[in-house]
Amino acid sequence: MLPRDGHVREVERRLRDYPVVCLVGARQIGKTTLAGMVMDRRRAGTRFDLESTEDLARLDDPLRALKPLRGLVVLDEVQRLPEVFPTLRVLADRPRRPASFLLLGSASPALLRQTSESLAGRIAYYRLPGLSIEEVGPEGMRRLWLRGGFPRSFLAPSNQRSAEWRHGFLQTFLERDLPQIGIRVPAETLRRFWTMLAHYHGQIWNASAFARSLGTDHKTTMHYLDILSSTFVVRQMQPWHENVRKRQVKSQKVYLSDSGLVHTLLGLESFRDVEGHPKVGASWEGFLMDQVVQRLRARPEESFFWATHAGPELDLLVCRGRRRLGFEFKRTVAPKVTKSMVTAQTDLRLSGLAVVHAGEESYPLRSGIRAIAASRLLEDLKPLR
Repeated sequence: MLPRDGHVREVERRLRDYPVVCLVGARQIGKTTLAGMVMDRRRAGTRFDLESTEDLARLDDPLRALKPLRGLVVLDEVQRLPEVFPTLRVLADRPRRPASFLLLGSASPALLRQTSESLAGRIAYYRLPGLSIEEVGPEGMRRLWLRGGFPRSFLAPSNQRSAEWRHGFLQTFLERDLPQIGIRVPAETLRRFWTMLAHYHGQIWNASAFARSLGTDHKTTMHYLDILSSTFVVRQMQPWHENVRKRQVKSQKVYLSDSGLVHTLLGLESFRDVEGHPKVGASWEGFLMDQVVQRLRARPEESFFWATHAGPELDLLVCRGRRRLGFEFKRTVAPKVTKSMVTAQTDLRLSGLAVVHAGEESYPLRSGIRAIAASRLLEDLKPLR
């Protein structure tokens, strides 16, 4: 078990301000473990596992079961019991708040429609990502890239055992987890689509191209993409566009949310496999992009990419207030300033542009542009305030 103190603090902060907090994230990402850490800090609490038939039976009458409880109440895999949300609204409105509720869910708030309808103004959401360089240390970065951020995958005793775990995760996710939340798309169809996405990792979404390959229409492929996005295994990065007198790309980019799953779907189990594959650059870019976003504490609505039809582009644009930070990811040990970087720096009025690279040193490239070694992210990149 790895300590995840930063995430514990974020959950605790929300529990101080809201009667209900929903901790969301992919299956097996560590939500239950994190909830246990929060309970340990409070030295008390009650947990219901909604995958347990016994606990589901205890909640057959939710109001009767939950009303007497005090302190922290954890409901794990809450998407399996949507009828509990109206009860939580009643309990959240009690004076002096005798109990706080921590809900754990493997589906997005949009998929958990009952939370927004029943608990508006009473609930805060926090998304738990996979493990980060901050948690495993720079010395663990290479292993984190290969195996991904699922704790069991990262902590496996060998690369082979890690790969076996990820294969099992894919099968269970498609054949059991999705049907449990009402997704009725055949597992083989989604597996094929997911594998295609792995080959498309880091590219601009083209629904028509996917539709032709799958023999379906673009609305169906968009539905498949939304399923995987709403269950946190795919990330849709939105484009930034404004009036800069250039024709700009307005379609989203798609990334698998975990580098380990990228490698599994591409059939890559070792560093040698990954480094010899045509998607090595895209895998490395997506992995480090996620690490930069986590390090900055940037929210999804603050993170974009930028691209023009004429060629200039920027891998990551983080906007907070008046600050605009740009990032390029280059799998090289000696990055250089490109015309595209200069165009992005000028047209987007960047506060700074960093080129994250595979070398060992960080150094300035020109005014407003610096090279940051991936191994020095913790030292050279500070969280946004």
